[in-house]
Amino acid sequence: MKINQNTVLQGQRVTLVPYTSAHVPRYHEWMQSEELQRLTASEPLSLEQEYEMQRSWRDDADKCTFIVLDTERWSGQACADEDCMVGDVNLFLTDTEDPTLGEIEIMIAGVRNLGITKFEAKIGQENEASICMFKKLHFKEVAVNSVFQEVTLRLDVSDQERRWLLEQTNHVEEKSYAEPKLPAGVLET
Repeated sequence: MKINQNTVLQGQRVTLVPYTSAHVPRYHEWMQSEELQRLTASEPLSLEQEYEMQRSWRDDADKCTFIVLDTERWSGQACADEDCMVGDVNLFLTDTEDPTLGEIEIMIAGVRNLGITKFEAKIGQENEASICMFKKLHFKEVAVNSVFQEVTLRLDVSDQERRWLLEQTNHVEEKSYAEPKLPAGVLET
């Protein structure tokens, strides 16, 4: 989308830059991963097809794409964009009845590139269902804050933990969801 061709959104941890042809080789490299293809419901493309796709996204009026960069590495200009890339963000503006609605997709090709190896969840002490769910995902209790009445759970992502998480989600597949129709005479609330 041409509207974001000169837009950079810089945060403390990540920076969003327009998807340009300079990003295509690294993006193409990522998308050779069968795991990323499965997780993003994508088909493998040739490098030339990837360049065509980038041009299409750049010129399409109903798509807006940013590449996600590691801010710390990028802001010092110590490395080129493609060496700081960690993912992408796509915004689809396809609802002609509601031009204020945008569908967003976020892909992080590798959290290791951001230096993230731990995830924390802060949960109200009384929310036993959420605490139990996170513990089933191997999060461990690391702190209790009696002032805010919350528990902090942490997951340290080692290679072994990453393999376990991938095994637990290898059955996931994307399918179409059709909302059930309400019976005649029943109004939607």
